[in-house]
Amino acid sequence: QVQLVESGGGLVQAGGSLRLSCAASGRFFSINAMGWYRQAPGNQRELVAVIASGGRINYADSVKGRFTISRDNAKNTVYLQMNSLKPEDTAVYYCNAAASTQPVGIPAGYWGQGTQVTVSS
Repeated sequence: QVQLVESGGGLVQAGGSLRLSCAASGRFFSINAMGWYRQAPGNQRELVAVIASGGRINYADSVKGRFTISRDNAKNTVYLQMNSLKPEDTAVYYCNAAASTQPVGIPAGYWGQGTQVTVSS
């Protein structure tokens, strides 16, 4: 099993910054992609940013130029630096990781418990 623990959410004024962290632990062979999703009340969960094990990155158009995703493979940790935050960024942010618990086979997806980010206007 893989556990993902997020930290770093909170309340911030518009224009401010927050940094989210997500550390993976447990019994796994490798971690492939790691990413961040968010879900606002009444909305579906949406992709924010994802980073592959080799470093390829994709961002949602709504956060390009403001958010930066990075990872420390040695620590099995992914980060999301969020700058120039807007009220519409308010949501629960979830960490996601595709991890393999065996040397071969298809990686499975795992989710963190979520961390609240609230941006006041």
